Parts: sequence; structure tokens; C-alpha cells
Amino acid sequence: MMNLIFLLQDTIPAAATTATNATQAGKEVEPIRFFEMLMNGGVMVIPIMLLLFFTLYIIIERAIYYNKVAKTSESLMNEIRLQLAAGKIEAAQITAGKANTAEGNILESGIALIGRPLSEIEGMMEKQTSVEIGMMEKKLGWLGLVAGTAPILGFIGTIGGVIVIFHTISVEGEITIDTISKGLYQKMISSGLGLVVGVIAYSAYHYFNVVIDNFSLRLQRQVIQFITAITTGK
Repeated sequence: MMNLIFLLQDTIPAAATTATNATQAGKEVEPIRFFEMLMNGGVMVIPIMLLLFFTLYIIIERAIYYNKVAKTSESLMNEIRLQLAAGKIEAAQITAGKANTAEGNILESGIALIGRPLSEIEGMMEKQTSVEIGMMEKKLGWLGLVAGTAPILGFIGTIGGVIVIFHTISVEGEITIDTISKGLYQKMISSGLGLVVGVIAYSAYHYFNVVIDNFSLRLQRQVIQFITAITTGK
């Protein structure tokens, strides 16, 4: 009797394993095709993909712009300080203009008013700083809009897909695991894609704002150095 029990214990798991392997062997695992999977996500995938390309365009365009204008140079400030100390105001203005940066534009606006009251110089430099910061913040609002819109579009696509699934079930009068699981995975693609696009836009928006804040602080220091240079001659 005991031998029979031991024999069954050895035979049943082996049979189950064999059956499982046979079942798995009978099913071929299809490779995941990324583009095809996206196309199965429904119509909402199209506007979300457009938002993704738009987001990438804004990110690249702003990154190139910041790399060009958002620079502060101690050598530029030192050169202008030396020229002002030597009384070469026009040369200092030309030097600031040639920098072709936000810092250079702000310094140039202040140099152009040397000889006027200090309050006018400071006021002009503050206005120019506001203009430069405004130019840097340009288009960032679009990133904030995409960050809020893309996930919502994804959820709308998923909800619409679920509605279609349950409508089909109500019409056909039968429920199958394959129908529900396949439909849900396809429709949730839009939600996943929408969240990915939203995260990219959200991260870029806040990263660029950090860049602008840091640059604004550096500009304030440069303005203080400039005011000190024209008032003390150092």
C-alpha cells in the first residue's frame, strides 16, 4: 500500500509537468512588435503620438536656445569692467553686444545709459532682464499643456475601448477571457502612452524652469557687479 502511494506521488507531478510542457509547446509565443502594438491602441494613439513629437520639438528647440543665450561669463564681465575703468564706454558696449547672450544684452542696455542717473540704469537693466527671462519662458506653457492633456487623452481611449468591449459582450451574449484580455491590453496601450508623454512633458517643463531660475540668479549677480563697477570704478 505504501509503495502504491509513493508511486502515485511520483507519477502525478510528472504527468502534470508533461501536460503543461505539451500545452506550452503547442502554443507559439508571438514576438512583440512595438509599432503594431501601438496601432492596436485605438484612435487616441494618433493625437498622443502627435503630442509626443510636438513635445520633443519643444524640448530640442528650447535646449538649443538655452545653450546659446543662457550663459554667464566672468571673463566678459571682467573685460567690460576693465574697459569702463579705462573710459572706453563704446568699446564696452560693443563687447557686450558681441556676446550674443542674454547677459550681454542686459549689460549692453546698462552701458548705453552710462552718464544717466543710477536709478535709470538699474531700471533699464531690470526691464531688459524681464524681457530675456520672458524669452526663455516662451513655449514652456505648451509643455505644461501637454503634461495635462496627454494622460487624459490616454484615459479617454481606454474608457472608450472598455465601453466597446462591454457593448460587444452585451450584443453577443457571451464572455470569453480571450476577448476581454485582448481588448483590455489593447485599449490600455493608449493610457500607458499618454502617461509616458505626460511624464516627458512634465519633467521637461520643470527642468527648464530650474534652468531659468538658476540663470536668473546668476544674472542678478552680474548686474550687481556691473552697478558696482560704474559707481566705484572697480
